[in-house]
Amino acid sequence: MAKTEATEPLLSGSEDLEAQKFRRQLKKRRFRRARSAPCNDVDPQDTNGNIPIPRSDSIFGNIHPSFRKVAIYLVVYIGVGAIVFYLVGNQIKGLKTDGVLDAVYFTIVTMTTVGYGDIVPNSNLTKLLACAFVFTGMALVGLILGKAADYLVEKQEFLLVKALHMHQNVGQREILKEVEVNKTRYKFLLAFFLLLIMIIAGTVFLIMVEKLEFVDAFYCVCSTLTTLGYGDKSFSTEAGRIFAVFWILAGTISLAQVFLYIAELNTESRQKKIVKWVLSKKMTNLDLEAADIDDDGTVGAAEFVVYKLKEMGKISQEDISLLMQEFEELDVDQSGTLSISDLALAQSS
Repeated sequence: MAKTEATEPLLSGSEDLEAQKFRRQLKKRRFRRARSAPCNDVDPQDTNGNIPIPRSDSIFGNIHPSFRKVAIYLVVYIGVGAIVFYLVGNQIKGLKTDGVLDAVYFTIVTMTTVGYGDIVPNSNLTKLLACAFVFTGMALVGLILGKAADYLVEKQEFLLVKALHMHQNVGQREILKEVEVNKTRYKFLLAFFLLLIMIIAGTVFLIMVEKLEFVDAFYCVCSTLTTLGYGDKSFSTEAGRIFAVFWILAGTISLAQVFLYIAELNTESRQKKIVKWVLSKKMTNLDLEAADIDDDGTVGAAEFVVYKLKEMGKISQEDISLLMQEFEELDVDQSGTLSISDLALAQSS
């Protein structure tokens, strides 16, 4: 007995060490990156207590599956378009520079619906091909807006917020909270900044390479990015069309992103006003009755939260009904609470 009692502290001590080790491993695994998280990899805080600095990996360092899929679609679309329009190049009229370059340029102009008119289809075949490519191109642009462009903007949110607060003593936790609270606003600022770069780069290039006057260059940039494509001013040189292949695609998508985030900001602003009104509204007897989900005459914390979320428009009665149905299916013993035995019985049935 004495020997057993003497060894018990050692056993419990080793068990405590094993438990502590397991908890440390669990903590390491708990962090999961959400879809809208601003930063992928962050180094731990250094020993001096300084603010952690995100790793300076390129945005293409770890390619997101959504971005990879869209990139493949884009490459295939441009590649097929270039081959097709190169093969029917003799059926396309207008100001030409190089066969392959003109085919790629025509594909991009068609995809983004810019349509300068400097090179146009000149046969029934090429007109039908252009119709097919313009619709598939618009669908692809929508896919880019929905996935790839949004992903690239999100990757830089943390760096933008850090730059805006660089003269303030703000920790990483505060920066991440700021990103989460004002996510849409920072996305808008980033997209707007990228759009300004596209406008300036396009204007300067048209002045320097295409030899346009400032007003004509700016006019061409605006008509291109808004996909008006009047056609009186466009890229006519070989160097200009090489630049246009990349610039038109990036610029039109940047402008679309800006308008998209403006709409999101407007929706978010209305939602915040509703939330503020709900939180400031006094609870009445009618509200109490409506919040009493189980009709027991009292409203618990969970019922109160669910009712307020319904008023804020964050969930609907249909959502609640579906969740309650799932709860009842899992609550096998009909006790009103879920336990490990309930889950085991539900999974075995």
